[in-house]
Amino acid sequence: MISPRLRFAPSPTGYLHVGGARTALFNWLVARKLGGTFLLRVEDTDRARSTDESTQAIFDGLNWLGLDWDEDVVFQGANLPRHRADAERLLAAGKAYRCFCTPDELSERRAKAEAAGGAFAYDRRCDQLAHDDVARRVAAGAPFVLRFRVPDGETAWTDLVHGRIAFPHTDIDDFVILRSDGTPIYNHAVVSDDIAMGITLVMRGDDHISNTPKQILLYEALGATIPQFGHLPMIHGTDGKKLSKRHGATAVGDYQHLGILPEAMVNFLALLGWSPGGDFDEVMTREQLIAAFSTDGLLKKAAVFDPQKLEWMNGQHLAKMPIERVAALVAPKLVAAGLATADELAAKPEWLHSLLELLRVRSRLVDDIVRQAAPFFGDTVGYEPEAVAKQWKDPAALRALFASVRELVAAHAEWSSGSLEAAHRALAESKGLGAGKLFQPLRVALTGSGVSPGLFDVMVLLGRERTRTRLLAAEEYLRGLSTDA
Repeated sequence: MISPRLRFAPSPTGYLHVGGARTALFNWLVARKLGGTFLLRVEDTDRARSTDESTQAIFDGLNWLGLDWDEDVVFQGANLPRHRADAERLLAAGKAYRCFCTPDELSERRAKAEAAGGAFAYDRRCDQLAHDDVARRVAAGAPFVLRFRVPDGETAWTDLVHGRIAFPHTDIDDFVILRSDGTPIYNHAVVSDDIAMGITLVMRGDDHISNTPKQILLYEALGATIPQFGHLPMIHGTDGKKLSKRHGATAVGDYQHLGILPEAMVNFLALLGWSPGGDFDEVMTREQLIAAFSTDGLLKKAAVFDPQKLEWMNGQHLAKMPIERVAALVAPKLVAAGLATADELAAKPEWLHSLLELLRVRSRLVDDIVRQAAPFFGDTVGYEPEAVAKQWKDPAALRALFASVRELVAAHAEWSSGSLEAAHRALAESKGLGAGKLFQPLRVALTGSGVSPGLFDVMVLLGRERTRTRLLAAEEYLRGLSTDA
């Protein structure tokens, strides 16, 4: 079996779109699964719209996703001499011809056809010019394009996704392969490059299906082996319409900055238009995806990009990754948020890891961890008005209760979650209170919020002294609320 050669061929006219990233991923997975070669070709022939910034964004996006390519990047614009030579070869073989029709003439004929209620089709008038007439026009410097002469019959192929697809040639005009300035049209440049790169499988979006019969005709005319084709379903938003900026972020780089992990993005994209079949765990590593991937699992129907599902999957990967890596991701954000300095975090790695273990199971994004981490830094916290209104309804009684908690905190020997919980339950019982009547107000005192991780896990991480300091601050705040102060 020939080792497959696949390529991802983006145009550098914008950032790496999630649809392009999904296409790159599927090509990469096939190459890695079958021991093949994954290539990157930058289709930069549109000089007016192609930018170095977009090219770098494509590189950055693929690198972030971990989709490494195996040979030097091919820049399509550098292959112009070969594109022209292949077109001239078709001309010499009688498989293409010069067309001298001007754009204005073609527009006029198109308008007439539409006015008559029909569709415009090129009538091959330039293919009927006498040889001497053609030679005279060329000698006079008349501009011309090269058109491919479409033979009779039909072009069909067995698509990896859609099965047999056929196009009758009556539906295909003699299409242009070389412009009057000598630059190639997309379909010709793609085929010339794919032949030169030895591509054996072309996987791309199904918006390219209409290009495929033209490209197969060019492969045949150039005497080259036709690759396999697989056309992937489009990606839609949750409203069923083609994914676009109205659905939110569509560039891979945007999700990187939103705190999505690359392994989560790869996992999520892999399941857009592919299924391993049967019962399977949706949360998969790159290695598991490679092992499970098969083109048999490619789906025909459009995939739905659900940002909520992506965030859920991100949370699953966040919960499973080594805590050291979580710390490497979160620490710079804690510093940027002004919660701690890099030196402070470096001085207590075990404490930081314990904090992150506590918070990551409640988080979907890295930024969620940072937001939840705020109460664990500094001596004081701000109190959420809603939490105060709900949990601190009797300020005087709570001040006395918190004073008792301070005494317990000062005297309690074993500073562990289980021991602290048992001691506080005993305290609540001695006061004739249900545990919740103590725990919920105490949670507000220590975190400023009515919602937090386990109360006694919080106390362990705060430590004895900061717990005591926050209780004192809460008592002072309650003094201001007391009517009898």
